[in-house]
Amino acid sequence: MKKNKKSKIIRTIKVVKAKAAKKMNKKELKLFKDLLLKRKEEVLEGINHVSEDTMKKSQKDAAGDISAYTLHMADVATDTYDREFSLGLGSFEREMLYEVNEALKRIEDASYGVCEDCRNLITKIRLKAVPHTKLCLKCQQKREK
Repeated sequence: MKKNKKSKIIRTIKVVKAKAAKKMNKKELKLFKDLLLKRKEEVLEGINHVSEDTMKKSQKDAAGDISAYTLHMADVATDTYDREFSLGLGSFEREMLYEVNEALKRIEDASYGVCEDCRNLITKIRLKAVPHTKLCLKCQQKREK
C-alpha cells in the first residue's frame, strides 16, 4: 500500500514539474494558436466544399444528367459511392475540427503541450508538425499498437 501511495505522489510531482518547468512563453503560444487557427480555417473550407458538392446536389445534378431518362444502375452506383466517399471525408474533417478546437481550449486553460497520458511535455517539434496533438510521440505510439 505504501508503494502505491508513493507512486501516486511521484506522478503528481511529475505533473506539477511538467506544467511548471519549461512553460511556453506567450510568443510560442501565439505561434501555435496561429497554426491552429490556420488549420481550423482550412478544415472549415474543406467541410464547406464537401457540403456544396455532396449535400446540395441531387444525384442527377451531380452526374450532370439533364435528360428525363433514368440513370443506368452502374451510374447510380458510382454516384452513390462518390457521395458516400465525400461524406466520409466530411466526417474526417469534422473530427479534425473538433481536435483543433480542443487544442485551442487547451491553450486557453494553459494545458497545451502537456501529454494527456503521461503528463510530460510534448516536444515543440511534434507540436509544430501536429499542432492539435494531445499526446507525446511515445504515448501516441503506445496507443497505435
